[in-house]
Amino acid sequence: MRIGILKTGQSPEVTRAEHGDYDDMFERLLAGRGFTFDSYHVEELDFPASVHAAQGWLITGSRHGVYENHPFIARLEDFIRDAFAAEVPMVGVCFGHQIIAQAMGGRVVKHPGGWRVGANDYVIGGQPMVLNAWHQDQVVDLPHGATVAGTNEFCQAAALIYDHRAFTVQPHPEFRDGFIDGLIDHRGGPVPPDLLDRARARRGQADPLALADRIEAFFKNPQTTAEGLT
Repeated sequence: MRIGILKTGQSPEVTRAEHGDYDDMFERLLAGRGFTFDSYHVEELDFPASVHAAQGWLITGSRHGVYENHPFIARLEDFIRDAFAAEVPMVGVCFGHQIIAQAMGGRVVKHPGGWRVGANDYVIGGQPMVLNAWHQDQVVDLPHGATVAGTNEFCQAAALIYDHRAFTVQPHPEFRDGFIDGLIDHRGGPVPPDLLDRARARRGQADPLALADRIEAFFKNPQTTAEGLT
């Protein structure tokens, strides 16, 4: 199955040699599951010719906010709506989770509750999971047609399902602990020190396998997987 990765940002250059870019991380996460991948750097306006250029789409994280004025954002929202109309399944992670919600009429804000970074506890599709996070923005108003599929104490819309069209999550199953360490060192300045200390203390607890299984299942059998997530 061919998956198109829509890259909405890049990992910090200082960590890229060791951990790769965002598309590399997703290819590692989903390796050995029968997928082939094409990457498009949509942040730089490198878009697929059609929503049918792949059998499924995966939208990555980004340093940008979805509410910011960047040239790629409106074009990406149009692409998302076209993929919805064509019923090509999409998975969104962090920024990808937020941009799909915004494109479909939801609202995303810089959350007054602040940041969550490192390993955090979630329940997704009724299943407890520990997953790495790195975000301040959140989906606060759901778009029409979205159902909450996962939550935690800080993020009430931590996962959303849009019937067989999209499955989106706020945490980062693709972020390994070493990459979180790099974010702490190189992008941790805005994050309160106690949250960085907590992230360091929970190093090694995140286990993305269960969520990777859900992502695989959604791409391969979106209707049945969507029913199991709600």
